[in-house]
Amino acid sequence: MTAVRQVDVLVVGAGPAGLAAAARLATAGAGRVEVLERETRPGGVPRHCAHGGFGTWTRPLTGPRYAHLLAAAAERAGAVIRTRTTVLDWEVAAASGANTLLTVGPDGPEALAARAVVLATGARERPRAARLVPGTRPAGVYTTGELQQAVHLFGQRIGTRAVVVGARDVSYAAARTVRTAGAEVVVLVTEHPRARTSPARARSARLVQGIPLLTGTTVTELLGHGRLSGVRIRHRDGRTTVLPCDTVVFTGDFVPDHELARRGALDLDPGTRGPAVHTALHTSRPGVFAAGNLLHAVEPAGTAAREGARAAAAVLGHLAGAPWPRPGIPVTAEPPLRWITPNRLTPNRLIPGRVDPDRPGPDRRHPAAAPPPPHLLCIDAPLPRPVLYVHQDGRLLHRARLGPLTAQPHRTLTLGVSWHGRVDPEGGEVRVSAG
Repeated sequence: MTAVRQVDVLVVGAGPAGLAAAARLATAGAGRVEVLERETRPGGVPRHCAHGGFGTWTRPLTGPRYAHLLAAAAERAGAVIRTRTTVLDWEVAAASGANTLLTVGPDGPEALAARAVVLATGARERPRAARLVPGTRPAGVYTTGELQQAVHLFGQRIGTRAVVVGARDVSYAAARTVRTAGAEVVVLVTEHPRARTSPARARSARLVQGIPLLTGTTVTELLGHGRLSGVRIRHRDGRTTVLPCDTVVFTGDFVPDHELARRGALDLDPGTRGPAVHTALHTSRPGVFAAGNLLHAVEPAGTAAREGARAAAAVLGHLAGAPWPRPGIPVTAEPPLRWITPNRLTPNRLIPGRVDPDRPGPDRRHPAAAPPPPHLLCIDAPLPRPVLYVHQDGRLLHRARLGPLTAQPHRTLTLGVSWHGRVDPEGGEVRVSAG
């Protein structure tokens, strides 16, 4: 039996969320904070995003520079980052009551018991197999992450003619990576009626860079043996065409990397498909928190880093003896909304001045602290003049009209928390809809 080593906090994943959490925890004196990362270097996805757009408006950074600064800050604060270390599973039963993770790394298997665990495993793109695209298994098939690693980290050649599947922000970033590698982007293909990026970006790609866009079109088959020779596409009217190419990049269609959460029997939210979390990022398993794109596939690195810092604040409260929240009231999103996070509420904890039966001490009232951050939502279809509605048991709790350009597909909306005080602690689920 593997001996169990004790630490104070384990952070699983060294992307922006995990590194931000580790830096804040170590700075606050949370004890021994260890970050476990299966890649050879910390930093997560930004590490192989050579383009800009990271950091702040006043201090813009490239992805690798941003990743380096996050990792350096965590190490400078005293956190230990262990790369090439994979978390395999949770120990079935720990006599101490701590959360124990089974890992394997360069020095072999190890069991680590922690007073708190932060899951920051991020998200991944669904590959060709998960999208059920038939054909052979030729070389030249990538996801965006695989493409960026091949080009920016390893300097590999990728072919000469590429088809990019998708027309979202990440798809245009993939097209730029293809061009950086010296290859031609034959076309961007999307099943949707229009590009799901800003009009300016789509127009620049088409008119300035000469990259055509096929809408209402799907890739139905990969062709070629040994090396990709082309893709078969189907148009909305049923016509099929073969596009000659030696490279295809499947972009977007992100899903949370939630295998470890599932192995730990954490409650998953059906909308996000990541762990269900309260406003302070507690999960259903005591001592376990979650942050970053594990909760919402996929948001910018800055959003993930801010959530990592929020999770760290909740971890500090847990280490100081704060009680674990009750299961709480589910918050669900109705179509055309895809998901909402956080997606659990414990009303007594959210209302300044209301008696909290779980709060220790003679004063059981929630302190008049800063309100929790807003909820994030994602929408599937464009709405010209969107209005968000919040209901519980048929009772309207909140109504908010958004700007005319805010509700675009796969763009994040925010919903404030002023309605939390109107949630009935004994009522049913809270439902958020858009119209």
